[in-house]
Amino acid sequence: MLMHGLVLAGAERHPDRIALRWIDRDRTLTYAQAAQAMQRMAGALASLGVQKGDRVSVFAHNGLDYLVAMLGAWRLGAVAALVNVRFADELEYYFADHTPKVVVYTHDMGEAVRRAKGAKPIRLVCMDGPQQGALSLPELMAAGLPAPADPADETAIAHLSYTSGTTGRPKGACLAHEPTVRAARCIGERLRIRSDDVSFGPTALSSSYQLVANLLPQLSAGATINVMGKWARGPGWAAVDEVGATVFIGNPPVLADLLAESRVKGHPPGRLRFVLSGGGAVPPTLKRAWRDELRIPLVESYGQSELGGFVALGYPELEPDDAKLARIGPPPPDKEVVVCDLEDGRLPAGETGELCLRGGFMAGYWNKPDKTAEATRGGYLRTGDVGFLDADGCVTLRGRRSELIEVGGVTWFPRDIEEALQRIRGVKHAALIGLPDAVLGARPAAFVTLEQGHHLAGGRLKEAIVGQVGYDLAPLTVTVVDDLPMTPTGKIAKAELAAARRAEF
Repeated sequence: MLMHGLVLAGAERHPDRIALRWIDRDRTLTYAQAAQAMQRMAGALASLGVQKGDRVSVFAHNGLDYLVAMLGAWRLGAVAALVNVRFADELEYYFADHTPKVVVYTHDMGEAVRRAKGAKPIRLVCMDGPQQGALSLPELMAAGLPAPADPADETAIAHLSYTSGTTGRPKGACLAHEPTVRAARCIGERLRIRSDDVSFGPTALSSSYQLVANLLPQLSAGATINVMGKWARGPGWAAVDEVGATVFIGNPPVLADLLAESRVKGHPPGRLRFVLSGGGAVPPTLKRAWRDELRIPLVESYGQSELGGFVALGYPELEPDDAKLARIGPPPPDKEVVVCDLEDGRLPAGETGELCLRGGFMAGYWNKPDKTAEATRGGYLRTGDVGFLDADGCVTLRGRRSELIEVGGVTWFPRDIEEALQRIRGVKHAALIGLPDAVLGARPAAFVTLEQGHHLAGGRLKEAIVGQVGYDLAPLTVTVVDDLPMTPTGKIAKAELAAARRAEF
């Protein structure tokens, strides 16, 4: 099974159905047009010397050219290496890490790309026409250059996307064709994706979340995929409504936006039958609001860049039991998930430990064999996340092991405090970190943002959660802030938050 083979199969079965739509420019490609564009892109990249195994960097905003560049690289047996545009100042690190043969970019990134390239023998291609030191992608595509034979190697690395770098420099996770397509098909079956579905995903294409949530499962089913460059609450809601989306793929902040705008409008957009969340833990309050106010299931997924799939995934069904809203769902059928203690012993149902997985994951971190061996010892992907499996086989995530806080010898799970705070009306986001303390070892400090129009003091927020969590809250401080740093995938960037706050000491 090949990633780009899904487009070719779609072109054979339903050539005139819209495969890809770029919301910002209202540009579309049918399955037949997408297959043709992929072949032209493969020919263009081959003319620049790209061969099987070479890296093609894509450094751009979401759009059709981004998707076609990915498809063209896969068609050649090359690796689509994706870097989020938010990391323009760090681009030299990424180029040095995966050494691309070609970089395809948008015109506004030209200065950053040229600076990162330096004297390296990299061919530059600008999506928007010729630029200093760069060829024009429209001209290359118009030339109709022939593509070589398809290597058709299912085991080849196709996709390289970077980890968030929360515990060090970002690492390039390498995903091969076959296990990733297999995982995507299992995801599509779990979510009941069909050919008449219209999927809408506004988050960054540089994230592997888009690959396994909004691209491959839909291509496998012959559905229509919408991508969006810049999400904003009002225009985003209107776009989802206009295209008649049946499936919305986002992260918790984006889903909170869509919910808030639906409250203003008095109804949800489009023809949504479910929304899918990833990129961060979903507060049960958000799931409950989608269920009770809009009668639409909020399906939670939990995955990692290293996976090319999901550790756990819910069903597109309303969950009537509030006690089960905190759990994510069972592993997809291609994955085996176990919970391990610190000595790698397996723990029984209900006990909390590190979540470990096998059944298909990354081929490894690019050029980092030691890190790869550490993350995959014993044949399992070690997620670094702490959680448990219940008697139904469903996963509940408690937090990142590296983010647990030792307060006076007691382990605090930040999610407990964060979710208690988010149950308070008017609280938008909450993050708990540990700050240095000579007596306790770490002092728990929560930082909260509020919904527009709400005014709450930190002390009152702390009082409101007393008795709701199993910790002595005496050392806890709660501070209301205007905003919190976020990662490109929509998680609160706790490492950045902690570093900024520790610098104040």
